[in-house]
Amino acid sequence: MLQKRLPFPFAAKKVALIVNPLAANGRWLRRPKLRAFVDKHFSGCVHDRVYDKAGMIAQAERLARDNEILIVFGGDGTIADVMQGLANAGRLSDVVLGVIPFGSGNAFSSSLRIPKKLRRAVRALVRGEPRPIDLISVEGRIANFVSVGAIGRVVQLKEQSLIPGLIGHLLAGLSLFTTSRDVMEIELIDGLDDRRRPFERKVIRRKLFDVVVNKTNHFGYSWLIAPFARINDGFLDVTLFDIRATTYLLNLPLIYFGVFQKLLRHYKVRRILFRGRDLHIQYNGEAIEVHDHVEMSVLPKALRVICPKRKAPVA
Repeated sequence: MLQKRLPFPFAAKKVALIVNPLAANGRWLRRPKLRAFVDKHFSGCVHDRVYDKAGMIAQAERLARDNEILIVFGGDGTIADVMQGLANAGRLSDVVLGVIPFGSGNAFSSSLRIPKKLRRAVRALVRGEPRPIDLISVEGRIANFVSVGAIGRVVQLKEQSLIPGLIGHLLAGLSLFTTSRDVMEIELIDGLDDRRRPFERKVIRRKLFDVVVNKTNHFGYSWLIAPFARINDGFLDVTLFDIRATTYLLNLPLIYFGVFQKLLRHYKVRRILFRGRDLHIQYNGEAIEVHDHVEMSVLPKALRVICPKRKAPVA
């Protein structure tokens, strides 16, 4: 059994490993050697039935009640579903989460510097240390990254597409050429402006192309969308893309590497409210139904995640 073979944090712990067999376009089902490797190290702990989103959340909720460590073998969507299951079970603060990246985007693991190669990820998991992280509460859901506006529309179109993976995302991204700026009223509560000056409340009303609200730095495919985000600083990181579609597209390489964002308006807040008409929202790379009102708040140090050990500072 895993608990007898691996050192802390698994020794003498109740552990379950949740696999999304459809992640990475079904690679789990096509790679018998991959399955054998995982079973060798996690024998008796693997749960790899095919579930839809609701089923994955329900499975995580059930396993959260009986285990001390849940390891997710999947991408951002699967991680989000497991976190939601933990929250539904009232076990967010009790269960430690481990991650083996196995999705198309792997934004969450990139932000925590969890290796993407399977063997290195398992090694980092075994040798790692639990670290508390903040989460985002958005419309009753648990999230690491959220956006309202153009990217939410792209994600919604991608989910309606029959073309999987990066190609599907790129084709859905063509909608950016025709996306107009939406009028939004944004209420920022208990935060800091981009000069680190504290405020209790700010209201902004204007046409915006997109608004990114993050705890992690990345969207999928190593896209450094929120370079100022910090995983455990107790604030939501908010970036206002107060630009037109043409400016966004012309500067896309700089946006991808997080450079252009340093020129935009930026806030740290504990709570944020959006008001507008037909707001397109995505969280953890999945679309939420269109809303006219959206509220988000930070959940400080809500979950412990096993991360690679940090190097000791040089004396």
